[in-house]
Amino acid sequence: MPSFLQGWQQRLSALRNVPPVLRMVWDAGPALVAAGLVFRVASALVPLGVLWVSKLIIDLVSTTVKAQGPVPTEIWWLLLLEFVLAGSGHIFGRLIDYCDSLLADEFTRHISLRVMDHAAHLDLVSLEDPSFHDTLERARVQTTDRLSMLNAIGRMIQQFVTLVSLAAGVFFFAPWLLVVLVVAVIPAFLGESHFAFLGYSLAFHQTPRRRQLDYLRVLGASRESAKEVKIFGLGTWLRTRYAEITDSIIRENRALARKRVVVGALLALLVSLSYYGAYAVVVYQTLLRNITIGDLIFLAGAIAGVSSNISALFSTFSSIADQALFLTDLIKFFDVRPRIQSKPDALPAPRPIRDGFIFRDVSFHYPGSDRLVLNRLNMHLEPGTRVALIGENGQGKTTIVKLLARLYDPTEGQILLDGVDLREYSVEDLAREIGVIFQDFMRYDMTARENIGVGRIELAHNEALLRESARKSMASEVLERLPKGLDQMLGRRFDGGFDLSGGEWQKFALARAYMRDAQVLILDEPTASLDARSEYEVFLRFAELTEGKLSILISHRFSTVRMADRILVIEGGAIREQGTHQQLLAKGGVYAGMFELQAAGYR
Repeated sequence: MPSFLQGWQQRLSALRNVPPVLRMVWDAGPALVAAGLVFRVASALVPLGVLWVSKLIIDLVSTTVKAQGPVPTEIWWLLLLEFVLAGSGHIFGRLIDYCDSLLADEFTRHISLRVMDHAAHLDLVSLEDPSFHDTLERARVQTTDRLSMLNAIGRMIQQFVTLVSLAAGVFFFAPWLLVVLVVAVIPAFLGESHFAFLGYSLAFHQTPRRRQLDYLRVLGASRESAKEVKIFGLGTWLRTRYAEITDSIIRENRALARKRVVVGALLALLVSLSYYGAYAVVVYQTLLRNITIGDLIFLAGAIAGVSSNISALFSTFSSIADQALFLTDLIKFFDVRPRIQSKPDALPAPRPIRDGFIFRDVSFHYPGSDRLVLNRLNMHLEPGTRVALIGENGQGKTTIVKLLARLYDPTEGQILLDGVDLREYSVEDLAREIGVIFQDFMRYDMTARENIGVGRIELAHNEALLRESARKSMASEVLERLPKGLDQMLGRRFDGGFDLSGGEWQKFALARAYMRDAQVLILDEPTASLDARSEYEVFLRFAELTEGKLSILISHRFSTVRMADRILVIEGGAIREQGTHQQLLAKGGVYAGMFELQAAGYR
């Protein structure tokens, strides 16, 4: 019992999520919402009107037959009125469906844009958190799955108006009948609500496993994984894992469904008993001549309508309350606020940068981990210099880049840009001065033009700039082989797509970095996928491409690193050695040892 009450408390508490969503619906299409509401209220009053006219017709016919009089003229007007009411009910139904279909498209568009916009402004710390991804996945699904809730709210309004109008008729003849009908439906309502809540809890519990299923589907049938799946014979193993997870989900769903069927059937019998009991009383009163045949027809229809609408109203309300639980994730997603954002009086990024970046006792650990990736790091990155960061994996090289681009803030210490704390600058303005290509760069299934243009999207229409960026990165050589040049669709996701090798994709990623014309150029393993000849050609131009810029290069290839003005060896989250290539070789320390190990592989 405590868990049942707790479930209801959660369910009712979740109704607080409905008003914000209704505001989103209104924002998506106010005219459609208003029109749909008017049509629903009008449609809801039709059943009462039809029943009342039917009563008048039956009573008139009964009186005429008993008196054996002439056919009264008004009966034809009543029949015409009933036809008009019934016809208008059908028309209102079509108009409601029309408004709902248009509103569904508008709402999906509106909420999807909001989710995309909000996600774009969130911190990297949120987007790299697995638990947040569960919330994000549920929020993403709810952009379309909650359309049924919007229809349910509309139905509930319509059912409520119909119920009130029909209940007034029943109450006028026999108030106690209405009480019986309401009381009989309550157990069914509570039972359905309880099982709906259990369904939500089960779905919430299954979210991580469903994400695993999505990932296994991708692994089992994607171009990127196809080679290893075939070579290592992973098909059966992936299929078995998928089947095991799916079986566990199906078992849980079946167990809940069985309980829901049994309990729901028993409670439905109780509702039917109350209806037919009330109906029997009305028939008995008619036989005693306490009410007319017309009254019998009216009350029979009204009782049936009240019974079905009470049940439907409770069921719809329960459905809305339970779907509101799912909205918790959507509201929770929109409530997440970025920690890294511009202050109201944020400074524009300096142009030109004069003194550069100073890391002052900077320490950093990722959220959820106590391990310091950077430990009281001190360094000065001066404008116009080419700096290389080297070291073993996990020593903090990429973390330095993320802090410099303010994707994260230091756990301790300060990063200064021209003597001012980085947190004082506008995040958006700072980003415009930094061009980054990470090792795990994106491969956009878009046109070649868009693959380069996203580096500076506001100038994506500038063909001269696009082609110059392609020339600098040597992507121009790839463009010459593409049938449609810059307008060629890349990747295999869409029809007509042209797939590229890893090295060719990397050239387009480099072109994006050059497209920015930023003061700071950050290249994280920029030639990792290039062949030796392409790598050599890229770095022949390295001086030209980085002239006047602060260039930060992360690479494990010493043929690349040796071209830097200054090399920093990162170890244990701090600078172990620094100097030029020759200076570090002469020192005979960590750098020299790493260089000799790599050079030995080519002897």
